[in-house]
Amino acid sequence: MAGRNPGTKLVALLSSGWPAGVSLCPELGWISKVYVNRPEVVRHAEQIKKWSTVKGNWQAAWLLKAVTCIDLTTLSGDDTPSSIHRLCFKAKHPIREDLLKALDMHDKGITVGAVCVYPARVTDAVNALKVAGCNIPVASVAAGFPSGQTLLEVKLAEIKLAVQYGAREIDIVISRALVLTGQWEGLYEEIRQCREACGEARMKTILSTGELGSLANVYKASMIAMMAGSDFIKTSTGKEVENATFPVGVVMMRAIKEFYWQTGCKVGFKPAGGIRTAKEAVTWLMLVKEELGVEWLTPELFRLGASSLLEDIEKQIFYHVTGSYPLQHDLAMA
Repeated sequence: MAGRNPGTKLVALLSSGWPAGVSLCPELGWISKVYVNRPEVVRHAEQIKKWSTVKGNWQAAWLLKAVTCIDLTTLSGDDTPSSIHRLCFKAKHPIREDLLKALDMHDKGITVGAVCVYPARVTDAVNALKVAGCNIPVASVAAGFPSGQTLLEVKLAEIKLAVQYGAREIDIVISRALVLTGQWEGLYEEIRQCREACGEARMKTILSTGELGSLANVYKASMIAMMAGSDFIKTSTGKEVENATFPVGVVMMRAIKEFYWQTGCKVGFKPAGGIRTAKEAVTWLMLVKEELGVEWLTPELFRLGASSLLEDIEKQIFYHVTGSYPLQHDLAMA
């Protein structure tokens, strides 16, 4: 695992100059100076969409890398112990064994990055993975997911219970109102307390970027979340109208790079919501490689939040191996 982010004091950073107009100074006034050149970010995002997809064995390699970075997720009201058990089995065996053998990858221990569930289902997931004999971490959403409209005391209690039940990763969600009303000290303190409640569990902070109003607010919230000790920053809950987008991804990754330059601490990135195809997954991997470097292309620093993505990845690997797409009964449901 990557080292934990210890966080910094709220006013401790000094900027080296991205985005244009950012000037972090010893007073919190740096927040008001943040500027993001939206047209340039959008233009860059349009170029990303046009990137050519890798082919052949290179495509298969990228797809298997994507599999190892998936947080295989179920956040449904009808989740049951049996459905969680099936999900955990798929987490341990994400790709059919004969397909992995054809790629000479059957002995590489390929699993997903984590299994993500509601707090009430953490114990089911922990027990299922224990029976399966694997060490895949269980992640739990918490802190008033997905709206964040919950009292802080309740958020902290939910986090502590999820950790007590065995969650090794906690995906918290911020109170969007704190961003929209410019309460940056309040946002920092809320995230800091959540980080403390996580204990040894790694904390992913969901910014719900589609509800923050602007790319400048996305950058500000990203920086505040990292300063407060977040181990990952995550785009979305998957429940918003707008989820993971490339413009948002670029801004968040530039914030991660800035934080790393200033502190030497690597914070992870997790796009989530609306990522359903193998091509999209590979494009996100390529974007991370371009913006942050190959050292971020590990489950310790990059995750894909998805519930249906794995199905399409396995279909593409099936096609690569056999030359035809699978029939409905050829692959187990993700």
